Amino acid sequence: MSGDGRESEGGEEEVRGARRIPGPRGAADDLDLESVPLPPLPPPGGNASANASAETVPEQAGAAEGQTVPDAAPEPSDAEAPEPLMSSAAPVLPHRVLKALLGAWALSACSAEETAAVEDHLTECAPCADEALRLRDAVGLLHTDGSLDLDPTLRTRVIDGCLGRRPARIPVPEWAAPYDAETARLDALLRDIGDSEWHAPVRLRWFEEERAVSRRTTVAGVIGHLLAVDGLLSAALGLDDPLGGGEVPLDPTERTETYWSADGPPPTRAVREAWRAQSHELIRTASFAGRNVAEASVSYGAFALPLQDALLERAFECWVHGGDIADAVDYPYQDPSAAHLHRMIDLAARMLPAALAGRRRAGLAAPAKDLVTAGAPGRSLHLEIEGHGGGDWYIALDSPAAVGSPDRAVAQVALDGVELCRLVAGHISPVEAAAGQEGDREAIRDVLFATASLSRL
Repeated sequence: MSGDGRESEGGEEEVRGARRIPGPRGAADDLDLESVPLPPLPPPGGNASANASAETVPEQAGAAEGQTVPDAAPEPSDAEAPEPLMSSAAPVLPHRVLKALLGAWALSACSAEETAAVEDHLTECAPCADEALRLRDAVGLLHTDGSLDLDPTLRTRVIDGCLGRRPARIPVPEWAAPYDAETARLDALLRDIGDSEWHAPVRLRWFEEERAVSRRTTVAGVIGHLLAVDGLLSAALGLDDPLGGGEVPLDPTERTETYWSADGPPPTRAVREAWRAQSHELIRTASFAGRNVAEASVSYGAFALPLQDALLERAFECWVHGGDIADAVDYPYQDPSAAHLHRMIDLAARMLPAALAGRRRAGLAAPAKDLVTAGAPGRSLHLEIEGHGGGDWYIALDSPAAVGSPDRAVAQVALDGVELCRLVAGHISPVEAAAGQEGDREAIRDVLFATASLSRL
């Protein structure tokens, strides 16, 4: 060993062939591959350096021992020449490394060489290919600019998919589907809010005669209101009335006031279970009763509706008050599906002639100008609903028994579907509602105010 701590020349020869620990390797993306010199390729006839070494070493060994050096072996022909080494071959990585790279590959964070190696591996390894597909799908959910709210049609699509595979033994009637959908959406909202939000203030708005009125309550109070009025349908189907037995009012406003003023603590989130159980029982009973129950009469005191229209009216109320609650607790709430909204608009259009006649008897609308026999075409207003749930309706102006007719239309009003529903709910005034008006101004005013008069607590 020399004085600087290193072994002699012989010692260096002994360790020269030992494996060395490689130094740190830079990331592939940090290397400038164009600046790295490529190793020289051997000539087409074979490896010149190897041949030179094969000739030199025996000559030196023979000269040192004083022996005769035999002739060198003949060079291989072109057919026997070894294939030249390809320096650009892709790295061969073990399976565990390639599996660990799948996440980076899904995020497009691999180098070009790693990407090629992973994609070659995915053509041969089915488990890794499945995992790579799941990771790529997951990457699509990482975009921060997308909405985190569920698609409002998700529930319908899931149910349709399930029923497509296995139809329900007792399906929900088509005329009860809007009520089923709207109660489910409101129940999802109520499930998500906290205990304190059940006491958030909610202002209910509607029209009485020519003016807008409102009433202040809480989220729990709104659900109590829905529970009390839905009890009218429960009584019509022979189910328990939430207001109890005995003499109970039929008017929706009086029923609500009775429920709110009943002895006991004010409504809390516990009212959700009672309302939810009642809505499920209504849908279940209507489904098992079949077609005959659709025309059963439901009395609202001043008027009555067949059960199928009453359930549609309750679906409308559920949507409107669901929006009131959502505004109070700052919760996203979507409009009904186009098919359900179209049916709600159709119900309002069918109720307008009777509402016009009632306002005329009260002196709030212009007198009839052209009375006709029942079932005959009469003077009409063309109600054109645009957008979501749109269509065309012709409202008889002079008598509820007349039939609306395009041939006898004297005026036209164009409205957005959701805007009309806001007018029916009393959330906007008749003056603010009409987007387009043409024809008899008096008929237009009477119809818009009659539409607002359909609203109530």
